[in-house]
Amino acid sequence: FGRTEVIDNTLNPDFVRKFVLDFFFEEKQNLRFDVYNVDTRSSNLSKHDFLGQMFCTLGEIIGSTGSRLERTLSFTICHKTEVIKNNLNPVWQSFTIPVRALCNGDYDRTVKVDVFDWDRDGSHDFIGEFTTSYRELSRGQSQFNVYEVLNPKKKGKKKKYINSGTVTLLSFKVESEYTFVDFIRGGTQLNFTVAIDFTASNGNPSQPTSLHYMSPYQMNAYAMALKAVGEIIQDYDSDKLFPAYGFGAKLPPDGKISHAFPLVDWPNQNTVKHSVQSKRRIKQNKNKTVSVVIS
Repeated sequence: FGRTEVIDNTLNPDFVRKFVLDFFFEEKQNLRFDVYNVDTRSSNLSKHDFLGQMFCTLGEIIGSTGSRLERTLSFTICHKTEVIKNNLNPVWQSFTIPVRALCNGDYDRTVKVDVFDWDRDGSHDFIGEFTTSYRELSRGQSQFNVYEVLNPKKKGKKKKYINSGTVTLLSFKVESEYTFVDFIRGGTQLNFTVAIDFTASNGNPSQPTSLHYMSPYQMNAYAMALKAVGEIIQDYDSDKLFPAYGFGAKLPPDGKISHAFPLVDWPNQNTVKHSVQSKRRIKQNKNKTVSVVIS
């Protein structure tokens, strides 16, 4: 199979990539076209939204005027209601569906609703259908959201056929689900506070097996954690400075046990905030001045 390039931000893409197929007049060469909405760079189609598909043969394309064939993409099922038995005037339960699943953000995209008469053996009888859109549904309960359910076959055979019933929208409500990016754009600041464990469970800092061991060749586990998390979080903090504390150590000069002390090098410092880089350096120096406590 072949795949076209991705066309960004358009509802009517004009693909450039073409595919050369060998045509055999004596054979029926079936073709299938799948259309996806691509949101990421992943080549895995399961990561993208399936919009629809179309089937035809190569002969149909060649035999069409100008070798151009136009078909409507098939619809994708996005929701099924519960079954209401023995009732000619059913009222279905309300349900929630993401706008992305319903119309992928296209408020004017056609939404088709099929109505069936349920049968136990699975051979459900088609009653009729109607179409609407997100924009129409968003009007809520009104005269605009009363739909005639039509059966195309009956409409074509019976001159006096009007409809197979009506469906009325009883309620419609949009609830916004804000993303992380929405909060950041709205001015949200992330506060990141660091607390480092100095208890003896980390091992002797002078031994390579200790989580506090300062190797000349690589960062220890605490330093790597500070770097990995801090360098991400700092982009969402205005001053890029974070409170840093330690716990579980005997502090100089009197050797008292403390379970909450600032990681600073001088006692009269008014702030305990540091950047990611300085926090790592202070932690290194702190290891040299405190004694661990057996936890």
